[in-house]
Amino acid sequence: MEPLLQQDIGGVLRFTPWLEYSWLEHGFGTRLSEDWNRRPDWIALNQIHSDRCLYADGAARGRIGPGDALFTNVPGAALAVRTADCVPLLIVDPPRRAAAVVHAGWRGTALAIASKAVQALVDRFGSSPADLEAVLGPAIGPCCYEVGPEVAAQFQLWFPQRSDLSGRARIDLWEANRRQLLQAGLAPARVHVASLCTSCEPNLFHSYRRDGQKAGRMVSGIRICR
Repeated sequence: MEPLLQQDIGGVLRFTPWLEYSWLEHGFGTRLSEDWNRRPDWIALNQIHSDRCLYADGAARGRIGPGDALFTNVPGAALAVRTADCVPLLIVDPPRRAAAVVHAGWRGTALAIASKAVQALVDRFGSSPADLEAVLGPAIGPCCYEVGPEVAAQFQLWFPQRSDLSGRARIDLWEANRRQLLQAGLAPARVHVASLCTSCEPNLFHSYRRDGQKAGRMVSGIRICR
């Protein structure tokens, strides 16, 4: 089976089916994609581990405010989030040529930021969840992400079948966000999980859990070209 994401010569991971969209540019950065990570046209956020979604009109560059999701339908607007274990999530609406990028750490995931980003597209552009497609990029996997009971308990809503969330537990941030997207109305076949663990692959990814304060950041972004 081919991997969900393919690495290009610049070190950026691309979701191959989206390369067919001539109106869309997208990618998940790695520690090898310095040119991509440092692009001057990114529109970004002061990421605060929230459920706040901001509209980007394309006029500003750099960080436009506090929040953890950006969405737009403006040609030329290049939206980005920075991660080093948190889940980067890209959402596209092909019929309306709209898109969103999401930074989903454990706090944002517990606050259902993925489903709120979907709702932002619905409210602003009239998107139909059935038309949306999403890719969840490299993040710390359940193989490496163990949390204390105060964090684990906040995921009971997303994992109602689990009886171990009152103590230390491993959490699958990908699956929690995937379930939110399905609950928001996306079709299962249109939600794609890369399953690449940032902590497990030191040659390719930065990881805060693995490297602590010295960890770098990777940029995941999306741009409406026309």
